Amino acid sequence: MPGVVRLSFSIENPLMERLEQLVREGAYANRSEFIRDMIRERLVAKQWEHNEEVVGTITLVYNHHARGLTDKLTHTQHHHHKVVLASTHIHLDENLCAEIVVVKGRANQIQRLAGELKQQKGVLHATLSVSSTGKQLA
Repeated sequence: MPGVVRLSFSIENPLMERLEQLVREGAYANRSEFIRDMIRERLVAKQWEHNEEVVGTITLVYNHHARGLTDKLTHTQHHHHKVVLASTHIHLDENLCAEIVVVKGRANQIQRLAGELKQQKGVLHATLSVSSTGKQLA
C-alpha cells in the first residue's frame, strides 16, 4: 500500500492477549485497523481537550408535558445558533420525546450548550457524543 508505514513494537504477552481479545470483540479485520481506530480516538479526545473546532451530537430524552420545556429547549438552541447545525425531534411514546442536536464549533461552546440543555427541568437524560470535523484525522 502506498503511503503506509509498517511499524514494529514490543509488548508483554498478557497485554498482547488483551489486544487480541479487543480486536476480536471489535470485529476488526486485523490489529492494524484496531490500532488506527485507537489513535484516531485519542486524536479526537485531544481536539476536545484543546478546545478546537469539533462536531458532536447532543441527545436529550424528556417528557414533553413538562411545562414550557419545549420552548426552553428551542430558545436555548436559538441562543446558540452558531453551533447548532440541525435538530431532530422523535416521539418515543405519548409522553416521552427524544431530540438529537447536531453541533459544530469550539469544544467549550458545545459543552456549554449541552450543559444548558441538560439542566432544563423535565429533561430526563442527556448525553454529548463527541467527534471530529475529520480534518486532522486523515
